[in-house]
Amino acid sequence: MIDSSKFNLYIFYSLLGLCTIGLILTANTLSISYKEALNVFDNLSTLTILTYLPLKIFGFSDIALRIPFIILYALSAILMYEITDDYFKTGLDRVINSLIFMLLPGVISAGLLVNTSILVIFCTLLYLYIYKKYSRHCYLLLFIYVFIDNSFAVFFLALFFYAISKRETKLLVISLVFFTLSMYIYGFETQGKPQGHLLDTFGIYASVFSPFLFLYFFYAMYRMGVKGNRSIYWYISFTALVFSLLFSFRQKVYIEDFAPYVVITIPIMVKLFLHTYRVRLPQFRKYHRRILQVTLVLLFVNVAITVFNKPIYLFLEKPNKHFAYNYHIAKEVADILKKNNINNIDSGDFKLLKRLKFYSIDKGKDYYISFVKPSEFTKSFEIKYFNKTIKTLYIVKK
Repeated sequence: MIDSSKFNLYIFYSLLGLCTIGLILTANTLSISYKEALNVFDNLSTLTILTYLPLKIFGFSDIALRIPFIILYALSAILMYEITDDYFKTGLDRVINSLIFMLLPGVISAGLLVNTSILVIFCTLLYLYIYKKYSRHCYLLLFIYVFIDNSFAVFFLALFFYAISKRETKLLVISLVFFTLSMYIYGFETQGKPQGHLLDTFGIYASVFSPFLFLYFFYAMYRMGVKGNRSIYWYISFTALVFSLLFSFRQKVYIEDFAPYVVITIPIMVKLFLHTYRVRLPQFRKYHRRILQVTLVLLFVNVAITVFNKPIYLFLEKPNKHFAYNYHIAKEVADILKKNNINNIDSGDFKLLKRLKFYSIDKGKDYYISFVKPSEFTKSFEIKYFNKTIKTLYIVKK
């Protein structure tokens, strides 16, 4: 007879393997974006080091660019599975929780794109894993986190509130010191005319979770808060949510600074939902069962759209309305130029020039390229996805 714990572990790693393979396949279909190119060539940060190391080892390619984030995605999923080993009633609940976490639109995107979100998720889960395993706070990790990213100020603030509730004086003092240090190093953006971006923030959160899960997240936060069952997970997620919404009344918030802390509340949501499901008699569980099925189906659909996103162009009148437009085109342009032995170009599109640098296309004066049709041009090439023209590249020999 197969041991249920080993079977659940096998199911988890099989699902993780499929998700990871999907991310790798997707990474190979994406082009580097302008912001990602800035991170590779111009910026200097922890993210730059994380990105540049595999590029130096494996060469400049789209998979090498994104592989650190895919690895962090897989490690984060493993940590999420490990920290819930005694949290749920059954092993299957644990697998469901990990699957929902792996399929969250925000987590999938964080595992693909060059940004700090998946690094912050991994670091937060690592801290929580050590706290759970050894029942003590790892202050060394907190000190390291100060210098990794400015968004850890939110984490320190959450630990500060948690320390107040648990009367942990040492954690209270240290988290406050690290929060102050983080503010001193990175500062806080207060410039600009006050503007309301609350609806925008809600919309972004809905895209991070998926709309239904985000609504249930609000309910779970409220329910746990009212009942007084406020774990460290609750404090981290609730603090990030509240402050992101408060700041959005005045200015546009960088959701990357807050969303990584919000998504770690998935175990709370799943446990609450399964509890409300099981306290009902079998004949009254049909509604909850359908909600779970629809949620999982929608998450799988989201993964499919993320992996196979280019066919969406077939249904769009304007290609630049595609959600992944900023991560397309550049690789195809580079391939066209290389096939025509062109590697020295100029363009009025400085963002495109920066992106093409990643594909070994240098800036120069031999040729001029543009997506806007000039009065005279030497050659033109259509960039097509699924036989639909997305852009026309015009080349002028000087």
